[in-house]
Amino acid sequence: MGAGHDHGQQALRAGAKHRGRLWAAFGLLAAFMLIEAIAAWLTGSLALLSDAGHMFTDVLGIGMALAAITAASRASRDGQRTFGLYRMEVLAALANAVLLFGVAIYVLLEAVRRFAEPPEVLAGPMLVVAVAGLLANVGAFLLLRAGSEESLNVRGAYLEVLGDLFTSVGVIVAAGIIAGTNWWYADPIIAVAVGLFILPRTYKLGRAAVRVLVQAAPPHLDVAQVRDALDAVEGVAGVHDLHVWTLTSGMEVASAHLILTREADLATVLAASRQVLHDRFAIEHATLQAEPQDADGVCAESGW
Repeated sequence: MGAGHDHGQQALRAGAKHRGRLWAAFGLLAAFMLIEAIAAWLTGSLALLSDAGHMFTDVLGIGMALAAITAASRASRDGQRTFGLYRMEVLAALANAVLLFGVAIYVLLEAVRRFAEPPEVLAGPMLVVAVAGLLANVGAFLLLRAGSEESLNVRGAYLEVLGDLFTSVGVIVAAGIIAGTNWWYADPIIAVAVGLFILPRTYKLGRAAVRVLVQAAPPHLDVAQVRDALDAVEGVAGVHDLHVWTLTSGMEVASAHLILTREADLATVLAASRQVLHDRFAIEHATLQAEPQDADGVCAESGW
C-alpha cells in the first residue's frame, strides 16, 4: 500500500537534492527570456520573439519542477491531502500548453503577414542577443545535466533546455544571413520554423496533461493486459472494478477487486498481485480488495 508513497518521496528527494541548480537555471533563463523579448521588440525580429517564447517553455518547465517539489514537500505534512499535491505539476503543464499554443499561433500569423512585405530588422543587436541566449541555454543545460538522471522533473526541464539550444542556433543563423545579405525573409522563415517546432510539443504536452486530469489509463498500458495478468495470479478467480490512472508524471496508480478461489491464501494472493503490477507494468501503488468467491452480493461492480 505504501509503495506509491515511497516512490513519490524518492522522486521528491531526488528533485530537492538539485533544487539549488534548478533555481539557478530558472533565474538565468528567466532573465534572458525578458532580455530576448525586449530585444525582439526593439529590433523588430520575429525570430527573436519566437525564441523568447520557446525559452518561456524552459522557464515554465523548471518552475513546474520547483513547484512540484515544494508543493509535494508541504503536502506530505498535511493528512488531508492523501495523494499530496502532485497534480499541481499537471495543472501547470496544461496552463503551459495553452500559453505556448497562443504564442506559437501569434508567431505563425505574424510571420505570414511579414512574408508579404518583410520589415527591416536590426541584425547586429539581434545577433548579440541570440548568442547571449544560446550561452544562457548552455549554462542551464550544464546546471541541469547532473540531476536529469535522478529526477523526472529535472529531466523534463533538462530536455526543454536541450530543445531550446537548437532554436537559439536557428535565430543566430537568421541574424547572420540578414547581417551579411540584407535578406529580410530569413527572420520570418526562422520564426515559422520555431513556431512549427513548438506546436507539436505543445499539443503533446497538453494532451498528456488532459489525459492525467481525466484519469485516463496511461497510454503505454493496456488495461486488458493488466486485467489478464491479475486474473492469471494463482488464487484469483476473477477481477472487476479495475482502474488504472496516472497521479503525476512517472507515478501510475491502480485499484481493483479480486475474487479469490476458496483455497486461496489472502496474503499470498495480494503479495503476488502487487508483484505482477510492479514487475510487468511499473505500477507501484495498488489498492486491491479481495472478495471470497462464494460471497455473492458482497460487492457489486460499479457502473463507472
